[in-house]
Amino acid sequence: MAEFAAAVKKNKWPEKISATLIGSCTNSSYQDMDRCADLVKQAKEAGLKCTVPFLVTPGSEQIRATIARDGQIDTFEAAGATVLANACGPCIGQWDRQDVPMGTPNSIVTSYNRNFSKRNDGNPATHCFVTSPELTTMMAIAGSLSFNPMTDSLKTPSGGEFRFKPPFGNELPKSFDAGENTFQAPPKDGSSVQVVVSPTSDRLQLLSPFNKWDGKDIRARVLIKAKGKCTTDHISMAGPWLKYRGHLDNISNNMLIGAVNAENEKVNSVFNALDGSYGAVPDVARAYKAKGIKWVVVGDENYGEGSSREHAALEPRHLGGVAIIVKSFARIHETNLKKQGMLPLTFTNPADYDQIGSRDEVEIVGLSSFAPGKQLTLRVHKADGKTVDLKVNHTFNEGQIAWFKAGSALNGMAEGAKRS
Repeated sequence: MAEFAAAVKKNKWPEKISATLIGSCTNSSYQDMDRCADLVKQAKEAGLKCTVPFLVTPGSEQIRATIARDGQIDTFEAAGATVLANACGPCIGQWDRQDVPMGTPNSIVTSYNRNFSKRNDGNPATHCFVTSPELTTMMAIAGSLSFNPMTDSLKTPSGGEFRFKPPFGNELPKSFDAGENTFQAPPKDGSSVQVVVSPTSDRLQLLSPFNKWDGKDIRARVLIKAKGKCTTDHISMAGPWLKYRGHLDNISNNMLIGAVNAENEKVNSVFNALDGSYGAVPDVARAYKAKGIKWVVVGDENYGEGSSREHAALEPRHLGGVAIIVKSFARIHETNLKKQGMLPLTFTNPADYDQIGSRDEVEIVGLSSFAPGKQLTLRVHKADGKTVDLKVNHTFNEGQIAWFKAGSALNGMAEGAKRS
């Protein structure tokens, strides 16, 4: 903590904390909540409350109901905290923050799992510091990044000195309260049910099945060669975009807008081979799709890490993508791509990433004999007319290959239902 306080001063980060947040899916167990409530009780006994906004997100309806029954919610609220619904909320940018104008430098402390720019409140000037829920709670009382609970004390209203003691929290409650049951069972026979969505809605859209594989090897353009870290938030940002999660075409306007283009070191600026211009990634993808041109993404290590949002796989498929070719994948994203009928492929030699340029075309050769464990060939057509053959690997099993041939896992399931 002493080193952190020194870093705050050295980097001129705003020392006064503007908000603190705990919970969500990351640190929201019963024990987490109980230990934080214990710290709040300690401060209350000394006459202290939260000096900055303190937002608490229970991790589930069960946890919410149980800490409501056992009194932790009352403890938090009595200290000035706000207990939110058990949903993702500010952790994924669903924070309608009104207290700090956009662009104003400020510091927040959270126990969430990620802290890149604009993640929580959409403000690029917000400095987010990630720590434990216990330390976040103490920071809510102290209000300063320089506070060190190991050595520092706080002034009490009576003029005394208060030091936090190590918190205690029960690992489990005496019993869990299941909370409200909001499940609505579907009808036993859904054959007569019709889902009606307004064609003018910008929030909801019925999904159309993706096209089946045509049985041929695939030729495609490189849409973007992504450099460095490319998480699901680079591929499909959260925050305000999530209002479109029921409308695939609208939310696809955020596809890969956070990825760094290796060609020009810019985000959301890629070469359009149709007219030689540069445009936003979704715009160029749509232009290719309108002309019937397939495209691929080339990526770096651990492509697709982070929140396993389905949209990060749905959007490339919807806008005409056929393959994602990278050094390595985050496992869940790789599977999500397979489910949407795309080809997640990895370079046999990771250095082959350097063999492909952002303006190249590629062929995926060998799909007629596509089989588990069998390599495919990536034929790279360079701008100067030369070709380079690279070996690429995949992790498809027989069932997943059937998804690819059907166009998606859902298509495959529908075909299976018809056969039965």
